[in-house]
Amino acid sequence: MRTTQGRPFFGSTLAAGVIGFFFFLLAVEAASGQSITIQGGNVTLSITTGLAGSEPLPVMNTATRLRYRRTLYTQKITVQTSCPGQNFGLTVVASNVTAGTAAPQVTLSNGMPPVDFITNIPFGFFSNATATLNYTATATFSQGNSAELGDDLHTVTYTISAQ
Repeated sequence: MRTTQGRPFFGSTLAAGVIGFFFFLLAVEAASGQSITIQGGNVTLSITTGLAGSEPLPVMNTATRLRYRRTLYTQKITVQTSCPGQNFGLTVVASNVTAGTAAPQVTLSNGMPPVDFITNIPFGFFSNATATLNYTATATFSQGNSAELGDDLHTVTYTISAQ
């Protein structure tokens, strides 16, 4: 496998008494003859609100999309992350999937193995398909803040391969 694209991608800040900050780096991998790219550029999320007496409110972003090429056989896309010293929460789910079946929401945790993200991508004679990436960043007061703990730095990897 080879990396076909990688770029800074995603960030979040937590305020309202606590400050949390997330940065994410996106990597995309594809086996020979397959193609997968990210569309939408860099995204920043800031967690800045919470209701009195409750935790800060999660923040969602849907500004990025996966674009992947359908081939002569059934494929799948997996997702995983690496984030040494992870302190805060991050999830992702695919929506508006034009080819294949989206998995339920995936919790991204440091060192996790690849998890099926979109499966059963059908034969498509080299046509393209897309999916919207819905990221949700979360933090709690008990998790601390990035001013004291430092920022989370994720490398989120999407891989397309034969199923």
